[in-house]
Amino acid sequence: MIENARTKVFWGMLVLAVLVLPLALVSPWFLLLEVVLVPLVLLGVWDLAQTRHSILRNYPIVGHLRFVFEDMGPELHQYLVENDTDGRPFDRDTRSLMYERAKGVPDQKPFGTELDVYGTGYTWMTHSVAPHPMIDEPERNMRITVGGPHCAQPYSSSVLNISAMSFGALGHAAVRAMNLGAKKGGFAHDTGEGGLSKYHRENGGDLIWQVGTGYFGCRTPDGDFSPELFQETAALEQVKMIEIKVSQGAKPGHGGILPGAKVTEEIAEARLVPAGQDVLSPTYHKAFSTPREMMSFITQLRELSGGKPVGFKICIGYPIEIASIVKAMVETGVVPDFIVVDGGEGGTGAAPLEFSDALGAPLIEGLMIVQNVMVGAGLRDQVKIGASGKLVSASAMARAMALGADWCNSARGFMFAVGCIQSQRCHTNRCPVGVTTQNEKLQRALVVPDKAERVHGFHRHTVHALAEMVAAMGLDHTAELRPDHVLQRVSTTEVRSFTEIHQPFTPGQLLDGTAPARFQDIWDRASADDFRPSVGAA
Repeated sequence: MIENARTKVFWGMLVLAVLVLPLALVSPWFLLLEVVLVPLVLLGVWDLAQTRHSILRNYPIVGHLRFVFEDMGPELHQYLVENDTDGRPFDRDTRSLMYERAKGVPDQKPFGTELDVYGTGYTWMTHSVAPHPMIDEPERNMRITVGGPHCAQPYSSSVLNISAMSFGALGHAAVRAMNLGAKKGGFAHDTGEGGLSKYHRENGGDLIWQVGTGYFGCRTPDGDFSPELFQETAALEQVKMIEIKVSQGAKPGHGGILPGAKVTEEIAEARLVPAGQDVLSPTYHKAFSTPREMMSFITQLRELSGGKPVGFKICIGYPIEIASIVKAMVETGVVPDFIVVDGGEGGTGAAPLEFSDALGAPLIEGLMIVQNVMVGAGLRDQVKIGASGKLVSASAMARAMALGADWCNSARGFMFAVGCIQSQRCHTNRCPVGVTTQNEKLQRALVVPDKAERVHGFHRHTVHALAEMVAAMGLDHTAELRPDHVLQRVSTTEVRSFTEIHQPFTPGQLLDGTAPARFQDIWDRASADDFRPSVGAA
């Protein structure tokens, strides 16, 4: 049927346009019809003549409907096709939870869970028959102190902060709303590697300044690290911590080029690059090339910042690489103040599909590797661990904390709070709600004071829900969560705790040679002078 009607619409409109033309001379109504028909006929002629789109050559005019529906695909799928629990990256229930908490409306769900509680992989937290009273004012009091023995300015961090998103990936309205929300709630806002822009500074919210491979905001004209520029910005009172981006979950080991057409004057100002020229984000750091040099760089940043907490963000690939980094800590005595573990399920505005789908350890596995290596090396008590990777609910945060995380970061949770609808157009500069675009007309949709309240609301209600869960488990603080508090169905007939599944190490186990054979072999082969001296099966 479609084959027989390939060009009938076009020819029908052409004939109709010709027949209506004489009538248009005597009646304004027919003239109005002609105003519609003539452009459609011209469009059909163009479709038949153009050589780029095969479908339009065979199906002029009507072929455009295919592109309309393709462009609306994510929205149509999530609104009309998905059920409440199957959507990706975030299902309908989870999206609703984020919106409700951001808006401060009731977030209860009636009639019980829709999850298959007897399905393999289902996890739950253990509750107590003797629950504790919930901590007073969780947003203000449920915090952790980041800063080891060499830190002169430790930071009291919330257990939930805004994960790294650069100005450029986000529009200025989203950056301003997030930072104002962070100011209202007393939590931190990670700048992302795109530099510390004037919009990050506008409202005075606490900042984690991320320094990536491009050293944006602290670089020389050649793209090398500039100690002088770093020291100038790190001295800002608003900057509370410094985070070195080693790799990220969405596209680990992948650099990038920001085309010159997207390098506006404002982005150039934040990144300290020429406006209108392509900007390279290398895949590697120029400031260090070995774990030992990395420790020297951490020491340098700590000194230049006046003793503020300095750490790094990493998505785990080869376990031997994090073992080499930790071995450098042992041998040099230089220990970062924190490590943020980013899961391979992390998101970004633009990443190759293969990188998103098939590179980088998921958060649970990556977190356990870092936790075990730090414990096994006897350094865990000196370093705080952050976790990021689809942590948008209290239950997801509690699971990560039970495996060793001291606090959690969320990027997409706060994107939803400022209005994201998961249209998946982040890389096109056509975000329909003005979050991930530099287009001023689209950013008009994002009213900063209103969205800042929602950012604060999402944080406040999520931390409150986390405090309620912790109290129900008979605990007083997230710091008391342990792997035994999480159970997982590993088959239809067997349930194990995270302790049984992940086998957490005891302090010093790697140093005294009693760690499980695979990890002990990785540790023994690791070198402080090479990130990956001998890969093998590690």
